[in-house]
Amino acid sequence: MSTPTDPQERYDLITRHLQEVLGGETIKSILVEGKSPKCYWGSAPTGRPHIGYFVPLTKIADFLRAGVEVTILLADVHAFLDNLKAPLELVKHRTKYYEFVLRAVFESLSIPVSKLLFVQGSSYQLTQDYNMDNYKLCAMVTEHDAKKAGAEVVKQVESPLLSGLLYPGLQALDEQYLGVDFQFGGVDQRKIFTFAELYLPRLGYRKRAHLMNAMVPGLQGAKMSSSDPNSKIDFLDPPNVIRAKIKKAFCEEGNVTENGLLAFAKTVLIPISELRIERLATEKAGLGQSDGKPSFAGPGAPDGTVFTIPRDEKFGGPLHFTTYADLEAAFAAKEIHPGDLKKAVGDAIVGLLEPIQKAYQENEEWQKVTDLAYPPEVKQVKPKKEKVYHPPPPGKGKNVKTDDPPEANGTTKPAAD
Repeated sequence: MSTPTDPQERYDLITRHLQEVLGGETIKSILVEGKSPKCYWGSAPTGRPHIGYFVPLTKIADFLRAGVEVTILLADVHAFLDNLKAPLELVKHRTKYYEFVLRAVFESLSIPVSKLLFVQGSSYQLTQDYNMDNYKLCAMVTEHDAKKAGAEVVKQVESPLLSGLLYPGLQALDEQYLGVDFQFGGVDQRKIFTFAELYLPRLGYRKRAHLMNAMVPGLQGAKMSSSDPNSKIDFLDPPNVIRAKIKKAFCEEGNVTENGLLAFAKTVLIPISELRIERLATEKAGLGQSDGKPSFAGPGAPDGTVFTIPRDEKFGGPLHFTTYADLEAAFAAKEIHPGDLKKAVGDAIVGLLEPIQKAYQENEEWQKVTDLAYPPEVKQVKPKKEKVYHPPPPGKGKNVKTDDPPEANGTTKPAAD
């Protein structure tokens, strides 16, 4: 697919579908000079990645098309520091697992991994210069500011470890040591981004721009989380598990504000569909090749359709949509039954994950790494307490003989008057 040359077109492509942009003028100035901006997106390899990762990874496709040089940071040191999410002995294996998953996702989206630079955080975060800058930050950042910056990213516990307070400073330093012009992440990282904008200049480094995408709600309406299996779909979940989870998802008729399925369609399925339509148009214009994969449009859909809700003819037949706004409006008007939306989204997700799961099945190393990175939990069985016989004290017990009348030792009640 061809790269636009007009600076404004490139900027629009870089920033489309984002929730917020901080420092956009910095990116514009680089584009006006005819240069290529550099960015990084990082992920700490803690819990198993879920399909919510499609949101940033799909956006990275836009960056590459706009000529942005993208670095993928596998933040192994961050993972270890984040309040016991990833024990040190597992971080190495989980880092490798994440790389396998990310590469498979990029390839499934026809994003050439040759244009991406994968960097492991420990490769530079343990150097003398990086650590000295970290100490300098520790000498100027208050505990309050560090805790506030990481409040939405670092796991919050009643007695936080010192390691969690280091997290925001390290993420700020990553921008300098990776040599980027902007950092990309979820809007939940906004406080860390503004922290970086404040403190990097105090170290004598330039302020970077920050681009943020919206967070995808989980299947039950809250944030999609790796630690909550009921809120997310794993990249390796089989089709029957995916459809079972979708079936249980919260999807109230007409409710478009608390609807994880609609949100996923908006932030993942439809952008991917648009990306494939654009590639097809490029192929027809003789400017490149498409990935040969269809959009999420059903049979007989008109040109430009980005999503189809299949329905039996007795219920009006399939509904085809060219924009997310139209899809949302139809659901709000109760023209789409929750069951039909669940089936459409479930089928789309199964199809989306098929090439990733195929790559997993064909890669023995990936399978071995998975077992090492996420070993099955061994439930601790508490030993049963042995019953110890304690003889009753003298004059007690069921076989005690006594010469007293029954009512005197309480074995019967006196008759009522």
